[in-house]
Formats: sequence, structure tokens, C-alpha cells
Amino acid sequence: MNDSSWGAPPHAGSQAGYWGPNDRGPVQGAAPAGPGYDAPKAQQTRPMPIVPDVPAPGGHQDDDRGAARPGGPAFRDESRRGGPYRDDTPSVQPPAAAPQNPEPMPDAPQPVPAPQKKSAGRDLGAAIGVGVGLGAVIVASLFVVKAVFIGVIAIAVVVGLWELTSRLQERKGIKAPLVPLALGGAAMVVSGYVRGAEGAWVAMALTALAVLVWRMTEPPEGYLKDVTAGLFAAFYVPFLATFVSLMLTAEDGAQRVLMFLMLTVVSDTGAYAVGWRFGKHKLAPRISPGKTREGLLGAVAFAMVAGALCMQFMIDGGTWWQGLLLGLAVAVSATLGDLGESMIKRDLGIKDMGTLLPGHGGIMDRLDSLLPTAPVVWLLLVIFVGPT
Repeated sequence: MNDSSWGAPPHAGSQAGYWGPNDRGPVQGAAPAGPGYDAPKAQQTRPMPIVPDVPAPGGHQDDDRGAARPGGPAFRDESRRGGPYRDDTPSVQPPAAAPQNPEPMPDAPQPVPAPQKKSAGRDLGAAIGVGVGLGAVIVASLFVVKAVFIGVIAIAVVVGLWELTSRLQERKGIKAPLVPLALGGAAMVVSGYVRGAEGAWVAMALTALAVLVWRMTEPPEGYLKDVTAGLFAAFYVPFLATFVSLMLTAEDGAQRVLMFLMLTVVSDTGAYAVGWRFGKHKLAPRISPGKTREGLLGAVAFAMVAGALCMQFMIDGGTWWQGLLLGLAVAVSATLGDLGESMIKRDLGIKDMGTLLPGHGGIMDRLDSLLPTAPVVWLLLVIFVGPT
């Protein structure tokens, strides 16, 4: 930049920042006009822009009085406002946005998270609806025609066998033969009602033989594990269910079966309600982490009270103290049955045996506590009031 472009104030008619010729004569700090002044060259030379007196908005320059503002902490608030200062009056600026994740002060009390509500783990609405529907079917078939109730048991046994054998094949590659199991299982239930305990044992033996022979039609690899699983399934599902048929053969068989179902349901309900509300100590964490000792106590208390009432008012010749013992036995056997199936499902790596019943899982997930409880109730009723 040429030195001649400095030192003259702008002409009145010139644009801001243009340093052109001045016909008003010399001024303070300006060189006198003379031959050394070349107007055309001055017009071709780009002038140095004049620094305005007022600082640009948002800057930290001094105000229009030309006095420098002292720095330091005493004036830090002025610089933080970020706006222009005119006549020492700061412009109003919107407040700065708060940080998204401010770090808490070391000594500040930390917010306490709201306690989470316990979850039941299942759709209670669907579970209650399905349970009420199944109960209505069972009660109607039980008190209208006993043979219809035997058919309901047989259907439940066949579906339970299908669920169990399907999960064994899917998760372990075990091919327990379903056809002889289903036919033999239905025959056990019917034989127990028609021919009593002898008929049930004969049907069980024939079913086991049919499983051994049926599996021989396939290659020998895996024969032992397949027939072993088949014999286990025959005993676990249809044979234990046969004791319900044996209870039904008595004169007050409908009342006995109804009491058996009620006590098992009451035991499960008591375990769930007390365990969900007060459960803190695990009962068998390796098998079923959700079960607690408090829940077991709830099952025992609920079942004993229900047993005393049922034996006193539903069973001819029964007394309340017999009902207390019966309720205690039902609570223990139902809990063991639930843990037993939980062990099977944990070994298979599944949560439910099936999805047939919304809110419950599969048929086997409802039979788990009923199956081992049936022979216990049948035996105690025979001891207390006789077989008929």
C-alpha cells in the first residue's frame, strides 16, 4: 500500500473508506497539496479502510468514547454478555442455553431413582382369562358327565406328550416315539377309570413295550437315549395323570377331583402372591431363580387353610385336621413338581414348553404341579376316607 493513501480524512462526498483529494486546504496531520499530489493515481490506489469508532456487534472492543475498559474479573460480566456497548448500556441478549449433561457438584446430593415396580413376568390378563376358561370347561365336564372329563384328561395328556417330545428333539436331538406314547397315554387314562389301578399298570407296561418296538424301525444310533426318553415321558405325563382317573372312580369322585384341583391352584396362587410381595430369600436359585422361601411358606399357609375347609365341607367323613395335612402335602408336592419341570426346561434351555395357552405357556407348563400332586392326593384320601 502507498504511503500517500494515509493521513487525509475522507471527502464529504466520497464513500466510506475512500481517501481522495481535498480542496479545502491543509488540515492537521495532512500534507499540503502541490505538484507531488497526483489525483488520478490516488483514485487508482485502493484506500485503507477507516476503522469505525463503534465496535462491531459481538466483539470485545472499547466503546465509542475511545476509553479503554480495564480488564480483569471485575469487568468479566460485561465481556460475557457478548453484545455491543453503546453509551455504556449493554444490549439485552438471550440467556445462554444450559448444557445438555451438566456434571453434578461433588457435594451435591445425587437424585434418588424411583423404585421400579415388580413385574409379574407374564400377561396377567390373558393368564386369568385362559385360567377361568379352562376351569369352566373342567367343572362343567366333571359334574355333567364323568366320561367327558376323562376325555379332557386324555386330550391334555396327548398335547403334553407332543410338547415334551418336540422340545426334546429340537433342543437335544432325542427322538422319543410320539405315536406309541400318545396311544398308550390315552389308554392309561381310560384304563385307570374303567379298570382301576390294575388297568393303569397294564396299560403302562404295554406302552413301554410299544416304545421299545417302535424305535426298532429306525437306525440303531441313539436307540438307548430315545427309548429312555420315551419311558420317562410315559411315566411323567400319562401315568401320573391316571391317578386323577382313579380319584374319579369313587362315589364322591367329582368332589375329590375338584378339591385336588382347587388345592393345587390355591398353593400356586399363595406362592405367587406372597413371593411377589415379600420374597427375598431364593429357594432354589440354580433351578428356578424366581421362587423364594417366603413364597413356599405362602403356598403352605394357603393350601393348609383351603385343605381344612375342603375336607370339612366337601368330603364325606373328612375332618379339618386331615385337611391341614393334605394341604401341607399338596404345597410340597406342587412345589417339587414345579421345580422338576423347571429343571427340565433349564436343561433344554427354554422358558416354556409351548405357546398354546396365552399367559401360561404350554399345556405342560400348567400340568407341572398337577401331575406329581395327583398320586399324593389320591393316596391320602384313600388313607383318610377310603378308596370309595
